[in-house]
Amino acid sequence: MRPGWIDLNPAVLYPWRQRSSGGLSRVKRDWIIPPIRVLENSKQVPENLVQIKSDKIFTGEVIYKLEGPGVDQDPKNLFEIDDKTGWIRTMIPLDREKYRSFTLKAFALSPSGERLENPSTIEIVVLDQNDNRPNFSQKEFAGSVSEFSIPGTSVMSVTATDADDPTTDNAILSYSIIGQESIPPLRINKTMFGINNETGAIYTRDVGLDREVVQGFRLKLQVADMSGMGLTSLANAVIHVTDINNNRPRFSPDQYTMSAVENKVDFVIGWVNATDNDEPGTGNWETKYTIAKGNPSRNFAIRTDPVTNEGILSVVKALDYEFQEVHTLTLTVENVNPLSNKAPMNPVSSATVVVTVLNENEAPRFNKDPIEIVVPESVVPGTVLASNIAYDPDNAKLKYDILRDPEGWLIINHETGEITARKPFNVRSPHVKNNIYNAVIRVRDTDASGISTTASLVITLRETNDFEPRLFPLMGTVCSESGRKTSGLFLTAVDEDLPPHAEPFTFHLPDINVSANWTIIQVNETHAVLRPLVELETGEYAVTVLVTDSGTPSLSAYGQVNVTVCPCGKDGECKTEAAAIFGTRVGVSFIALLVIMASIALLLLLLLLAVAVGNCRRHHIKKGEGLLVGDSDEDIRDNVLNYDEQGGGEEDENAFNIDLLRNPPLRKDYPDNLPSPSYPRKPPADPTDIEDFINDGLEAADHDPNIPPYDTALIYDYEGDGSLAGSLSSIASASSDGDQDYDYLNDWGPRFKKLANMYDPQHTNEKRNMHCSPPVSQSIEPLKPQWPYQSGVLS
Repeated sequence: MRPGWIDLNPAVLYPWRQRSSGGLSRVKRDWIIPPIRVLENSKQVPENLVQIKSDKIFTGEVIYKLEGPGVDQDPKNLFEIDDKTGWIRTMIPLDREKYRSFTLKAFALSPSGERLENPSTIEIVVLDQNDNRPNFSQKEFAGSVSEFSIPGTSVMSVTATDADDPTTDNAILSYSIIGQESIPPLRINKTMFGINNETGAIYTRDVGLDREVVQGFRLKLQVADMSGMGLTSLANAVIHVTDINNNRPRFSPDQYTMSAVENKVDFVIGWVNATDNDEPGTGNWETKYTIAKGNPSRNFAIRTDPVTNEGILSVVKALDYEFQEVHTLTLTVENVNPLSNKAPMNPVSSATVVVTVLNENEAPRFNKDPIEIVVPESVVPGTVLASNIAYDPDNAKLKYDILRDPEGWLIINHETGEITARKPFNVRSPHVKNNIYNAVIRVRDTDASGISTTASLVITLRETNDFEPRLFPLMGTVCSESGRKTSGLFLTAVDEDLPPHAEPFTFHLPDINVSANWTIIQVNETHAVLRPLVELETGEYAVTVLVTDSGTPSLSAYGQVNVTVCPCGKDGECKTEAAAIFGTRVGVSFIALLVIMASIALLLLLLLLAVAVGNCRRHHIKKGEGLLVGDSDEDIRDNVLNYDEQGGGEEDENAFNIDLLRNPPLRKDYPDNLPSPSYPRKPPADPTDIEDFINDGLEAADHDPNIPPYDTALIYDYEGDGSLAGSLSSIASASSDGDQDYDYLNDWGPRFKKLANMYDPQHTNEKRNMHCSPPVSQSIEPLKPQWPYQSGVLS
């Protein structure tokens, strides 16, 4: 495309004109088509803007077309073009605030619609008119300024906008204040504020802003475009004058008279008032009162009522009429906020309050409440614990009582109030908590009113060393090998005293002879270990140990420890006698020893069998009769029981241990060289004597050193040494045929009649032959009588 050039006629454009020279053509330099300027809001519509033409008009017919925003694009139908003449015109008035410019495309076409030229760009610019008023951003602006502000103090800023072209005078704004009104009205008539006409900043112009005179101002504002010569708009600005603390509070009045009852506390006796001209509800107005003089004992206090700002005077510590009848107080008042430096230098306001104390009958008073006493728990009865404990302000005669003394440890003199100990104290009483015993004392005057007062008596019991330590345990085992690290018996002590009169304990061996073989080593504050110094023989040893507590003075106690010295295994536990023998490396081997013992047992068994067979041959039994003969045809074997046990279990060693029968062991907790008591051998025939029979047996057992230790159950239903029933073999061998009288068995019921028949004289042969019935290796449990008590364990 060769852009054309502008014709001399300014209303006609030839965008496609070209020149040719010498038969040759060259492209000319592009011409810049200036924008077409159109004034907004034109009332001449349609209005011709410009005509375009093409060089092809000399060669044939040309049709003109226009495209772009404002024609066939949004916003449509703003422009049109005459397709014959090429005139571009507006169809409606334009608005610059909506569309500032338009860029269109112009076409030159043949009648057949063929493009004769490339499209050309045409720009239309809408020119601005001052058709918009400036507008404030708010209808009413709010600001504040402190009272007594100096001229030039910034208060606030206002803003406005204009929709016209900001590059023209149509949008250049100017601010002004066209009216001022004080709040309340007519308080100040001079102009107090100014405004910057370009920025809208409002400032103070004069002095005299006093909040106590005027609380604020209402300003009428104006803004105009075209630098103040064009269109205008109005708005308001409200400016509040803020308070500063430039006024001291003042008492009104400054003299007060009040009264107060003695011995009462926390009650109001009156109000005082102060005024302040500063803004109510702020710290500049709120007051705080102070009692400057006349309150050395701090009996009075004053606080501020947050609603009325008054001072409330009250008694916080009881007054005493006998001590002082009149109190003169000096009060001062100030604001919560500090005073401004712009306030006048007036003195602090003060007021005088005269308080008269009213007398009343007062209750007795204790010198101390609670009354605290510290005494040793072993205090001697009659000891004075406390005296001079109370007084009466009215000098009335007093009477004392003990209201609470759960243990009854105290006595009080009803006239003088002297408290003494009735009996020794016990720190382990359930009423003593953390060594503190509590009681309650009452005192009352003897006037007609009889007013009384109570106080707590707190007695702290100081622990004393009252109990000796007791050694524990008193028996134990120790390995015979002195070199074993684990060999030793751990000892401790029990002390009923409390610290510091109990542990740490010290242990000592007082006997020089014992300390030659034994030593005791302190392990910690409560334990020690008893160890042999040399290798001792197995057996029982009695070692005396002295244990001492840490009390002041300290107490000691002796304790005898029964120590069993025994050979020990690898685990440090005592081995049995057989294990000790088998474990030794001296003598025959273990297998050889087993063979020897088995051979001896076999020989003894054969010998016993031979004796039994011989007895059976010498004493034959009548043909057709059994071992037991009775009146009943029942088989007597149903009533005679065989047991393969030897009586009372592990402790029934007397029934089968021959060595123990010959050399019975002595109980270590029983004195030596005392004969064993004799047990009752025959049960009583009269059942009413059974209780005496049992008690005699128990008493004998308690003094028998050969029985198990005192804390072991006593077995009495075993077949062994001392059994009341004896054994069947002892019945046949220990007595002759006619030595015993067994008629009392008939009194024990039908079940014992068969047994009575066995010992009838006419059956002596049967009694002899009873040795042939049970095997030698078997023991027969004696028949148990059906007495009111049952055979079992007597503990």
